[in-house]
Amino acid sequence: MWVFYLISLPLTLGMVILTLRYFAGPEVPRYVLFTVGYAWFCSLSIIILVPADIWATISQSPNHNENGGISFFWSLSYWSTFLLTWAVVPLIQGFEDAGDFTVTERLKTSVHVNLLFYLIVGSIGLFGLILLILMRKNWSGGVLGLAMACSNTFGLVTGAFLLGFGLSEIPKSLWRNADWTTRQKVLSHKIAKMAVKLDDAHQDLSNAIVVAQATSNQMSKRDPLRPYMNVIDDMLNKMFREDPSFKPQGGRLGENDMDYDTDEKSMATLRRHLRGAREEYYRYKSEYMTYVMEALELEDTIRNFDRRNSTGWKYISSFRPVRTGKIGAVFDTMEFIWKCILRKQVEKAFAIILGIMSAAILLAEATLLPSVDLSLFSILVNSVKSQEVLVQLFAFVPLMYMCICTYYSLLKIGMLMFYSLTPWQTSSVNLLMICSMVARYAPPISYNFLNLIRLGQERHTIFEKRMGNIDTAVPFFGEGFNKIYPLIMVIYTLMVVSNFFDRVINFFGSWKRFSFQTEAEDLDGFDPSGIIILQKERSWLEQGRQVGDNVVPLARTFNGTDIESASTSMDNAAVEMKAATNSVTNGIKGNPSKPSKEEARKYGTSREAISNKYAAIREQNRHASSTKPVEQSIASTKVSLLDTANSQSSNTTAGPSSGLASKWESMKTGFQSFKANIGAKKFIPLRQTQEPKLVSRVNSSESLDEIFQRLKRPSGDSETYGNGDED
Repeated sequence: MWVFYLISLPLTLGMVILTLRYFAGPEVPRYVLFTVGYAWFCSLSIIILVPADIWATISQSPNHNENGGISFFWSLSYWSTFLLTWAVVPLIQGFEDAGDFTVTERLKTSVHVNLLFYLIVGSIGLFGLILLILMRKNWSGGVLGLAMACSNTFGLVTGAFLLGFGLSEIPKSLWRNADWTTRQKVLSHKIAKMAVKLDDAHQDLSNAIVVAQATSNQMSKRDPLRPYMNVIDDMLNKMFREDPSFKPQGGRLGENDMDYDTDEKSMATLRRHLRGAREEYYRYKSEYMTYVMEALELEDTIRNFDRRNSTGWKYISSFRPVRTGKIGAVFDTMEFIWKCILRKQVEKAFAIILGIMSAAILLAEATLLPSVDLSLFSILVNSVKSQEVLVQLFAFVPLMYMCICTYYSLLKIGMLMFYSLTPWQTSSVNLLMICSMVARYAPPISYNFLNLIRLGQERHTIFEKRMGNIDTAVPFFGEGFNKIYPLIMVIYTLMVVSNFFDRVINFFGSWKRFSFQTEAEDLDGFDPSGIIILQKERSWLEQGRQVGDNVVPLARTFNGTDIESASTSMDNAAVEMKAATNSVTNGIKGNPSKPSKEEARKYGTSREAISNKYAAIREQNRHASSTKPVEQSIASTKVSLLDTANSQSSNTTAGPSSGLASKWESMKTGFQSFKANIGAKKFIPLRQTQEPKLVSRVNSSESLDEIFQRLKRPSGDSETYGNGDED
């Protein structure tokens, strides 16, 4: 009975450690790693205990005594996950998210943030206790049974929908991504979208750095808040030491960005904002690098397959040193056979197997009510009931697949709204939130699987005895709830497979904002910006540079230019570095342009919208014959903000008028003088953009202290100053 458990337990521990090392960011403290690791280990321990519990129930008589070992480990794992999910993890999560400077203040902030959560949980517990007293039923579980039932009801109901989505999406994704062309299309869209997100995150981090340095510059050494500011300064210095390649560009001050030095709470807010911007930037950078490396490797795979006869069936990588010697040639051949021939077929075969398992699970869930046993897994377990290893193996494989489907859906939905799981860059808050959700769904998934295995009317596992039936533990759910709720999941899964929800959302066009984005939306052609970014990354990689070093100015150029024509107007290029593509057409018509970030969000989620945007711009450029375009080179985006502003003048193909030339020369002089002032104050360059509520133009002769003082004046004074400049 313990053979399978003793083998699975060390493997589970090793898998938890490797997963933590793969996803955890460099700043995650050890106590968070221990908490997350213990929560994951307890959750998986419940899953590997179920097969051992099934074998113990089958191999013994119906009226046998409970196995003390299984009962102990089950209680330890279950109540550990219960306490971690509902008490410990939320408190640590709030503590890690707080920006306060002392442990006591961080704990107070955590309790304050989680107060609403604890009030909801306490209200539910009080309601259940009152219900238990009023109904005066002889419930075998008592208060603990009621707590378990209420906790697992949430997991059973919501887990049914998560399981249904995963049962449909995982086999389809495997089959779809096994095709090289399809995967290239998906990666081109992902790279383009991630480049825009990385650019926005870079901009936010640059803004946060400028705000922190500006706050530090105007704070005197005798200021009572100076010790807190020193902590933030040390945080900035450490950030630049750890990543010397980071080049802040485009940082700017907002209207209320100089109000962080009022009290300790405002300084804590500044610290939290800076830390969040840093984590977001490196998270997006990690995802971007992952997609780019996968796309480059896929290009190498396709190229090696096409040239297999000339290379002698050896895999040649464009970004890895060539292997030497006879052993190296053997490894190259093995790598070619795996990546170019076997891998695709294995993925398709795996997708077919998982599709069959999904269909078997749906059939078993749909036939819980009839007395006839149509569950494939129940039939397999009962057919080999005399062989311990096979019984536990036939129980473990489908149970693990159900867990993977549920957690896949949980991560997919959560990464769109709540948290993210990024290799080597997942923060403490995200790790804690994910571990809480994983621990919350492990017991309900196991309980759902046990309903699919029919061991006989008089045989019940220890898990089922402790968990009990929901309809007997909580009578207001009604009789037979355990067998009815899976039918809802089956119907929902069939709707997902048939794309019912997508068709309804497409029919009602205004509902597209509620649609769940999947990879299927990126299959209609390649994204041109993603292709160009990938080509530039390959050329930079061949030059010995690192992936992602130059993507920020490159993505910023794509936000401001038409990819196919690469043209824009001189006025918009001189005034705003990251102008949206819509500003070209608006500049021709004389209308004000929209911010680039709004454009990126508007068009970044749909390939059709991006194509329409490019088509509209080309149409406007055809009709605007009187406007002379300016050709912008993509390579010019490698330089910094000031160098980019200077390089744009050298890329001009049409000779500007004398008035435009004088305007450009004066602006160039202003940039150089402003750069000198920044160097004197040891500031990172601020971004020269037009802000609707700030000064439209900056006089190059004034110091930064005067700028900060002017920014803190009422808006009426700023407008007067701006109008005076224009005059």
